[in-house]
Amino acid sequence: MSGRQGDAPIAVVLGTRAETIRLAPLIRRLHGRARVFHTGSLGESGVSARFFAGLGLGTPDVVLNGTRGPGEATPIGAGLIDLAAHFAESPPAAVMVFGNAPSASMGAQAARYAGLPVVQVGAGMAAQDRDHPEETTRQVVTALTDLHCVATPENAENLRIAGVEPDRIRLTGSTGVEAAQLALSTMVRARPVPDAPSGYVIATIAHPENIETRAALERILRILGRGPLPTVLALHPRTAEAVTRFGLDELLTPLQVRRNLGYRAFLELAARARLLVTDSDGVQEEATVLGKPVLVLRRSTRYPEAITSGFAVLVTPGMDLRLELAVALADVDGAARLAGQPSPFGDGRASERILRHTAALIEDHRRRLRGERRTPR
Repeated sequence: MSGRQGDAPIAVVLGTRAETIRLAPLIRRLHGRARVFHTGSLGESGVSARFFAGLGLGTPDVVLNGTRGPGEATPIGAGLIDLAAHFAESPPAAVMVFGNAPSASMGAQAARYAGLPVVQVGAGMAAQDRDHPEETTRQVVTALTDLHCVATPENAENLRIAGVEPDRIRLTGSTGVEAAQLALSTMVRARPVPDAPSGYVIATIAHPENIETRAALERILRILGRGPLPTVLALHPRTAEAVTRFGLDELLTPLQVRRNLGYRAFLELAARARLLVTDSDGVQEEATVLGKPVLVLRRSTRYPEAITSGFAVLVTPGMDLRLELAVALADVDGAARLAGQPSPFGDGRASERILRHTAALIEDHRRRLRGERRTPR
């Protein structure tokens, strides 16, 4: 990083697999100046710990208790108290969070109470759905953030509409693109994936709207199991628990189930698939880096750029998933075009830009504390 930053580290607050992947390029580029706080939110402590090892990040500097309770209020409140104590004891130069997960709310609130600047990576993503579970968190984090790092012009426009001052917004691209590019650069594409069929669909289903009711989960698994091509299912622990709870284990039989896939192993499978089917935000973005078509099984998406650029098709619950699978697999020419199309989410240099803007924010914060005039960024 450039600029005067002193000896204080930058606190990086995360709690899920998705946050770990997307903050990893920044943690690496900080070269030991990151102090990583794992909130243990949403019961994913073990999942994220595996991803830390797989991404070559070592272990988090601080692991919070990960208190669970009804909804998101209890873990956010407990995490906020823990983080506030750490920040009071050893104040970082800034606090960095990603997106709109509960850990982002914990980090942003604790930073504000401690008088520390907040950097939000992956800012400006909005589902355009007030009932979306993360919308409350998004509004809180947006209000508390000093530097909003956005992946696309559309994200920047979302923030301007929400009333964020333009000089607090920086177009940096997505760190998710950077993470995927790095993983793919080390992959031997010619090597066959063990036990994978010659032509297949890869699916990830883990979002609450698809696994919290028996009807929704049964519908998806049944269609995937009877699809025109074999389906490899990257089975998330939450989904596995839902399958057992609803007594749907027999629907896994026609699927090629892969449990506890690491990030790189998933990308390796996805890179060779004919089609991706997902309800994951991150996989929507990764599909654009892989140059693959993707069906998004959600009521709405925070990544509309994947749709407008031709990579993704949004398949809502009322649509015919069986038909959409057949149409997507039949569009061979469309898939060939996507293979050479750049991602709309950036060029793979996001972490470099984010840390440059963060250095300027830290210097401005120190100037304000000294009563000096703010420097232009």
